Amino acid sequence: MYKTSKNPYYHIAYWIFVLLVLSRTFMFSWGNKSAGFCFISMLLPIVMGTSYFFNYVLVPSFYLTQRYARFAFYTFCTAIISVYLELIVLVFSYIYIVDLNYENLSPNASKIALLAVILYLMVFIGSFILMMSQVVENKQVIQKLLDEKEKIKRSFLEIMSNRKMTKIAYDDIVYIESLSDYIKVFTSNKEIKSKEKISRLDERLPDTFLRIHRSFIINTDRIKERSLDEVLVDDIRLNIGRSYRNAVKELLNNNMQIK
Repeated sequence: MYKTSKNPYYHIAYWIFVLLVLSRTFMFSWGNKSAGFCFISMLLPIVMGTSYFFNYVLVPSFYLTQRYARFAFYTFCTAIISVYLELIVLVFSYIYIVDLNYENLSPNASKIALLAVILYLMVFIGSFILMMSQVVENKQVIQKLLDEKEKIKRSFLEIMSNRKMTKIAYDDIVYIESLSDYIKVFTSNKEIKSKEKISRLDERLPDTFLRIHRSFIINTDRIKERSLDEVLVDDIRLNIGRSYRNAVKELLNNNMQIK
């Protein structure tokens, strides 16, 4: 799946790198730093637009869907348009920044081929950074799935109750309630007390369990009814905490679509 990285630091690092490359290539080779700054300020939106259009429109819409002919055609059109826009920036710089004095232009800025190469070098580096960010995010998803598989393998919850280890089958748990300094695990036919913290239990339980309140974790397989404010698990109505409502609604809707 090709998507925008959730980590903003990849985008920030990428655009800092782009600014450094543009500055090193064009601004510092220009005798007039103010003119060089104006030039790369006009060039930057072209690089940004081309990079995002290529990586977030052309690649997912055509390359990843194996429509290679259209991908090649639209990539060629994008290249023509972006180079044309760079030429407009160059002409604007020639007319207004250096006042029609060709010798005052940066030697690098006047090279059309170099402008095009730098532009698409930035685009492909952006693709590489995006790919690496997705590799990291996918590794995290895979690790989460492996952890979930390990939880399901055990098929029961182990907690200390009355100074001994107690095993409770996941299927038997209706909900878990956190009280002042202990928790209660409610099953179909009994209640089990433990000194465990509900936050630690939440990390250990599989995805069929959902925290709906700072005091409640429910077994979603036991849900009979639900509304914005509460859920009915077996014959027990439990309130949904205000800060949990959006997450509960989203997760329960996704689970219903999967089923």
